[in-house]
Amino acid sequence: MSSKVIYTDAGKFEEDVLKSSLPVLVYFYSEDCPPCMALNPMFDRIAESYGDGMRFVRIFRQHNRQLAESYNIKSSPTLLFFKDGREVCSRLNGYVGGLEIRKSIEGILGGQCTRKEREKIYCDVLIMGGGPAGLSAAIYASRAKLFTVVVDEGLVGGQVATTFHVANYPGTNGVIRGMDLMENMKKQAADFGTQIDDMKEVLEVSLKGEEKHIKTEDTDYYAKSVIIASGAQPRKLPAEGEREFRGRGVHYCATCDGAMYQDTDLLVVGGGNSAVEEAVFLTRYARHVTIIHWADRFEASKASQEEALKSPMIDVVWDSQIVQIKGENFVQSAIIENVKTKERKELNIDGIFVYIGMVPKTELFKNMIGMDENGYIYADEDMKTDIDGVFAAGDIRVKKVRQIATATADGAIAGIMAERYVNGK
Repeated sequence: MSSKVIYTDAGKFEEDVLKSSLPVLVYFYSEDCPPCMALNPMFDRIAESYGDGMRFVRIFRQHNRQLAESYNIKSSPTLLFFKDGREVCSRLNGYVGGLEIRKSIEGILGGQCTRKEREKIYCDVLIMGGGPAGLSAAIYASRAKLFTVVVDEGLVGGQVATTFHVANYPGTNGVIRGMDLMENMKKQAADFGTQIDDMKEVLEVSLKGEEKHIKTEDTDYYAKSVIIASGAQPRKLPAEGEREFRGRGVHYCATCDGAMYQDTDLLVVGGGNSAVEEAVFLTRYARHVTIIHWADRFEASKASQEEALKSPMIDVVWDSQIVQIKGENFVQSAIIENVKTKERKELNIDGIFVYIGMVPKTELFKNMIGMDENGYIYADEDMKTDIDGVFAAGDIRVKKVRQIATATADGAIAGIMAERYVNGK
């Protein structure tokens, strides 16, 4: 915890924020919020770097609901910037990267900032991504006595850490919280000697040659072998108004933001396991949940479908999609279009949770490594890519099944093959 960070509440907000002689970065956070857990240590580190020219304030949103609502804050985390008593710049929310925060801060401070000297780290295996595939690879590589580093742009855990419960992972006695499963994997990797560097924004990657180079905002990593396991991220809803209302009623993580929607009417978009399971989860809070799906049947498992369809709190609108989101400062309604008849209707709702698939996080590797038309990396059964010494594992590679169990299997293979590659050199 940084001494540069002030904890305040609604009663002291005016004094600590609005009357501050320095610009202020205000962080509204919640408990049991995976994006907040990722942001907490990052926020403290950034406060240490910029605390002489800017005030850093944290507010617990659940205990300050009226204040949060007065600023139309409905999701955690949300970052607001204030100067001379007024909100400035664009607010940030959800999984926020350190580089994104720094750019906003330096824009306010006029680009003046004292930076630490860059660090250089040399390792045997560098793993990009700390989800099930990345941590499994780390366990195998570290246990083989290779100096292994995991670099992740957020907090390690990947998509699984934001999953309310996992019911089909072998050896977990039926059901386990995604957060707990990933904490177990993280501890196991660390116990074998893995160095875990989270909250690292990767800026540049060079994979050619015998020494690979990965550049972050403050560190240069040099590795003999690289395992790409950075996974995928939620596909954004292709509807008018999505960007404007993202974090103001449009969400991609029910575990993170569902608790804020007590006694409300919600839409869930999608028809796969994530959509159907999270719709059931949201009935813990919402008055009613409507699932919108473009097809006339779900792709989810039979068990998930049965649980959703038998719930009196869940309705399904088939053959439909959201084409427009409406509201003032927050979502108030959505325009739904039938994909067959093109008939449109407007539904009054309080929030939208989107689960329409994932997009691989491969932008950094574009035109550098072999990919399919959707951006997934080609890797053989040994997880080898078309670059010597570079492997790909988990959701980021071309494959037919994407589950936690298949990700850990990929990671185990990648870790073993990376060890053989390094020792072979």
